[in-house]
Amino acid sequence: MTSLKISVGDTIPKGTFGTVPYAEELADHPTCHINHLPPYLTKYGEFKAKGVDVIAVVAANDPFVMSGWGRVEGLTDKIITLSDPNAVWSGSLGLSVDLSERGFGVRTARYAMIIDDLVIKYVEAEPGPGVTVSGADAVLAKL
Repeated sequence: MTSLKISVGDTIPKGTFGTVPYAEELADHPTCHINHLPPYLTKYGEFKAKGVDVIAVVAANDPFVMSGWGRVEGLTDKIITLSDPNAVWSGSLGLSVDLSERGFGVRTARYAMIIDDLVIKYVEAEPGPGVTVSGADAVLAKL
């Protein structure tokens, strides 16, 4: 479980990279690449129609893994993959999770944000396994 250090209405700290960043614990984790990522890609047009400039997926994998995962998943110019090594940026926001017991180390939590002109309009981290508050439908409903 994460403990958020940010909330709706806060100005996003330095290092911000998009209007709708959402995060995966691990690229290629079954929940991430089967249940979380595909709806963002499928509903890309709906996000654009609601004025979203950028959709970015963040994970604690290295940049080479993120780049390769983006190519394999066919993200092309629709979704940007961003590396957050050791979940440093996510952790600074209270959006990391320690999975050391499972051998994964510190990772990004599974979360979503809507950022408009550097102001957080929506931020939610998944309370448990699965995809609910950070999924594409939940984010679209908040736009």
